[in-house]
Amino acid sequence: MAHLDVPGASLYYETLGSGPLLLCISGANGSCEIWKPLAIQLRKHFTVVSYDRRGYSRSTLSGAQDYDQRLQTDADDAAHLIHHISPDEPATVLGNSSGAIVALELLTRHPDCIRNLLPHEPPAATLLEDLEDIKQEHQAVYQLYRKAGVAPAAERFAESIKAGPETAGLLRSMDPKAGPYNFANSIYWFERELGHYAAGTEFDLHKLQAQSSKLLLLNGRDSHADAMQYRPNVKLAEMFGLELHIVPGGHMGFVLKAPQFAKEVYEILKDKDSSY
Repeated sequence: MAHLDVPGASLYYETLGSGPLLLCISGANGSCEIWKPLAIQLRKHFTVVSYDRRGYSRSTLSGAQDYDQRLQTDADDAAHLIHHISPDEPATVLGNSSGAIVALELLTRHPDCIRNLLPHEPPAATLLEDLEDIKQEHQAVYQLYRKAGVAPAAERFAESIKAGPETAGLLRSMDPKAGPYNFANSIYWFERELGHYAAGTEFDLHKLQAQSSKLLLLNGRDSHADAMQYRPNVKLAEMFGLELHIVPGGHMGFVLKAPQFAKEVYEILKDKDSSY
C-alpha cells in the first residue's frame, strides 16, 4: 500500500506478487479493490499493481482539476505509475470498462511504456453506429440520478448495458462487495464520467492502429453480444485485423470468475510472447 504524488492528485496503489509489471485499471467504481481476486491468481507470474483512479476512494485530489482533459489526465496518471514502479521495462496493462478506455488512451499517449495492452470490454461508443441513441440513454440515466438518486440510476444503467444479474449486482451503488467508498465513487462517476468517457471519447485511430500489435482485445463469454460495451472491441478487431479473445465471465468476469479468467488471459499472453 503506497501513494504516488502526480500533478493535481495523490494516487493510492497496491502491489502483489513478483515478476513483470501488470497494471490493472479500474472502470466505473474507480477502486483497486475490485482487482484483488485476479491479483491473487496472477501473483506468481506478475507484479500486479492496481490503484484507485484520481478522485476515487483513497486517491485524493490536490488543487484544481482540468475536467475537459480528464481522460488524458487519467492516462497520464497510469503512465506515471508505470514509470515509477518499472522505470526500465514497459508494463502489461489490463483495463476493464471505462478503465479500458483509459488504457486505450494510454496506448496513444504513452506507447513506449506498454508491452501489451488488454482492453476488456471498453464501452467506446464513439466507434458505434448508434452513438446518438447511447448518448440519449446516458442523458436519461444522468437525469434520473439527479432526480431520484444513485440507486435507481445505477439500476437503469445496468439494464441499459445488458449487464446480467451477477454483473448488475456489482454495479449497484450500495453493494458491499465494492468497498466502503462505493457510494461516493458512484456520485463521482455519474458527475465526471457518465456521458463523457463512453460517448465522448474520440480516439486517435491512426495512433491506435500504429500500436495495434500490442492490442489483445478481450470480451466476456457470458456478455450479451449486442451490449454497448461488447461491440467496440468487435469493431476494433475488424478495423485492425485483430483476433477478438473471448474470456470467462461477463463484464466483471475478472471478479466473478477470477481463476478461470486469470488462466485464460495468461495463456493468451504466453501465446503472444513466450517470455512471460
